[in-house]
Amino acid sequence: MSKSAELAQLIRDRAGSDAPEYGLILGSGLGHLSAQIDGVAIPYDDLPGFPHAGVSGHVPQLVIGTLEGRRVAVFGGRSHYYESGRADAMRLPLEVLAALGTDKLILTNAAGSLRPDIAPGDLMLLSDHIAFAGTNPLIGERSDARFVPMTQAHDSQMRDALTAAALAENIQLPDGVYCWFSGPSFETPAEIRAARTLGADAVGMSTVPEIILGRFLGLRCAAISVITNMGAGLSDESISHDHTKAMAPIGASKLEAVLRRFLRDG
Repeated sequence: MSKSAELAQLIRDRAGSDAPEYGLILGSGLGHLSAQIDGVAIPYDDLPGFPHAGVSGHVPQLVIGTLEGRRVAVFGGRSHYYESGRADAMRLPLEVLAALGTDKLILTNAAGSLRPDIAPGDLMLLSDHIAFAGTNPLIGERSDARFVPMTQAHDSQMRDALTAAALAENIQLPDGVYCWFSGPSFETPAEIRAARTLGADAVGMSTVPEIILGRFLGLRCAAISVITNMGAGLSDESISHDHTKAMAPIGASKLEAVLRRFLRDG
């Protein structure tokens, strides 16, 4: 039995055998959403091989349960490329998600905006992404499955449903292109100008590796950014991780409303 299959069985033993319909990965400062799930919380420490979330603002546990009548698996923290130099740090958790029978993944993150019409506290639905970090979580994969087509990396049906949910809740949800930087240092003003030239609308340090891994594993993926700051050089605000954690809850209430409506109407 593979490691992912063993962990999936461990999770079923503790949380029940019904397959979650959706997986959800929470970004910095958004972990409180896992407390809204009616279910079982399993610390990552109890799941051998799961990454230890080494970033404040993340809650390292997997919660399996129901939200708005839908069975979900919520990852309260993710491991970032900048923590270990491994772009595939979230591969095992996503393999476990697939082994549980889940085929849809929703990702959230905290991001910096490159557009004056998308301000801190707003949300942005990812329409596409740019892997500016220059690496890939499938490097080293030996099977031909590594050649993953990315034309539909962000599932159009899920994006349409999220857009409809936001409209029903009277919440603005513009779409845009997310540019992945490796971190952990924030971007320079010159890098922000370069990202804007390339067509990016927001920047961040996560999500793209998980989208690539998700598609590799056959998961349909969609992602929403909570905007916590403007990109370097675009405002006078001081950019820091503390600032990110302080600003994330402003958008998190909107995000929760959109996700609840999405699940309820799905």
